[in-house]
Amino acid sequence: MIIPIRCFSCGKPVSHLWEAFKARVAAGENTKDVLDKLGLKRYCCRALFLGHIDLIDITARFKKD
Repeated sequence: MIIPIRCFSCGKPVSHLWEAFKARVAAGENTKDVLDKLGLKRYCCRALFLGHIDLIDITARFKKD
């Protein structure tokens, strides 16, 4: 739902890169190039970004008041 602060496998801080990644991919840049430029070299960190589904907007609709 929300991008983790650190990579689950290696512990590298990654959450600060999520907004830049999402914006650059939405702008049409190649995903591989964006991950390389952001410094995500390990496959565990790359998989975290590629497999992440942003569900916070969907789950927020069911917030209990």
